[in-house]
This record gives sequence, C-alpha cells and structure tokens, in this order.
Amino acid sequence: MSAVRLLALDLDDTLLRSDLTISHRNRNAIKKAEAAGVTVVLASGRISAAMERYAKFLGMHRRPGYLICLNGVIIQESHAGSIIYETGIDAETALTAFNLADAEGFAVQIYENDIMYVSRQNEFTGYDQKLTGLQQIVVEDFQKMINGGCHKLLVPGDPALLKPLQSLLRNFLGDDVTLFTSKPYFLEILPARTDKGTALAKVAGFLGIKQEETLAIGDSMNDEAMIRWAGTGVAMLNGDERIKSIANLVSEKSNDDDGVADIIEKYILKKR
Repeated sequence: MSAVRLLALDLDDTLLRSDLTISHRNRNAIKKAEAAGVTVVLASGRISAAMERYAKFLGMHRRPGYLICLNGVIIQESHAGSIIYETGIDAETALTAFNLADAEGFAVQIYENDIMYVSRQNEFTGYDQKLTGLQQIVVEDFQKMINGGCHKLLVPGDPALLKPLQSLLRNFLGDDVTLFTSKPYFLEILPARTDKGTALAKVAGFLGIKQEETLAIGDSMNDEAMIRWAGTGVAMLNGDERIKSIANLVSEKSNDDDGVADIIEKYILKKR
C-alpha cells in the first residue's frame, strides 16, 4: 500500500454518526492526517450548502480541501468556495426521467442553492429534509422547473418499488444517465458518466496525485465508484454488504464507533 496523499470521506453513515455529528476522535484524526500532508475530500450526495457546516467543523475552510457534491455533479474547493467542475442533466433527459417516475406515482426532488424542490410529498420525501436540514418546497409545475435541465434528480420511495423503477429508467434512458441508490429509499438520477469515483479522479489529477496514493471510505452504493477507483477502497463495518464485497478493506468499527478515525490511524498515520 502506497503512502496516502488524498483521503476521500463519505458523510452520512461513514464520517457522520447516527445523530449526524462528527466525533472529536474522527475530527482529530483528520486534522492529524492533514498535518502529515494528506489532502481531504468530503464526498457526498448532499449539495454544498448541506456539507459546508461539516467542512467548517473540520477547519477545511482555512486550508485547501475539496467537496464532491451531489455524488460528483459539482466539485468545490473547501477553502475558497470556488467550483472547479460542474455538470448536469439536459432538459430532454430530465423531463423524460421525471415523466416516467411521475407516471408510476413517485415523487421527484431536485436541489437548487439551499432548497429542495419536490413534485409531491410521500412518506419518504421528509427523510432527506431531516438529514440535510434543507427547506422543502412542493412545486405544482415541476416540468416547468426542470425545463432547462438540472444537476440531478432524486426519487424517494419504497425500496421494493424503486427497483422496478430503476429498471424502467435504465430501459428508456440507457447510458444517458447514471443510476444508483444512495440509500435504499433514494434512487439517484445523475448525468451520464458522473459519480464519486470520476470526481475523485478529477481531484487527484488536478493535484497531481497518483491513483495508488488515494484512500476512500464509504458505506453505500453511491460510494461504489469511489471505492473501486481509489488505490485503497474501504467499506464501513455498518456498510452495505455489496460495498463490503468490492472494497479492499472493511473497517473494524462502525460510523458510531469512530470507524473513520480507526482507519486513518492504522493506514495513514502509522505509516508516516
């Protein structure tokens, strides 16, 4: 294993505990890694407005670091706030995806600035609001809102019903989109060839860091590409079994037991 120069961390169920806080042990381990020359990347399905308070708690607004937002749609510098990469779904594809999901009775969400807009409410639409703290607004004419395209679409719903919807969307949209579940009840619709792994590769290239010098930690299917691409991909003990099966390592501790700090201490700090 090469010395790690770039550390990518998922937020929910990885760096964040179940109460959505970062432990002091995790924070201290991250700061020690940075002091040893490691650049830190927070990689999440959240928009930047829902990530920045964690970046500030880690002190990333005072030193170079990166935020991979919306599962790779936007890459932002943590210290300067500058967007160094951005992509989106074109209007035709967004409308097709929405119409298919809407016809099957699903709600659809998009994110702009610090607001989530939803086409209708169901028992799952409030979950993301609780996680992120973002304001939620129901939009009557959702088609009009996405008529110019959007960063991504999210479909909140019953996990058992999202699986056939994912197949339906794949059949109609093919390679025009990237599809995965970030949580069992969140189906994500992203631009083609967009994911955390692609975004992490862009950050590494920007910094001149080799693939084998990267380490990524995650727990869910939206972390798959990042864990596969990184030189060392780590799945959390509490992670999805599919993620554990493709990771190089599985943490011995969960997100509620400082699993991230444990990995940093064993595989980054002890090797310095």
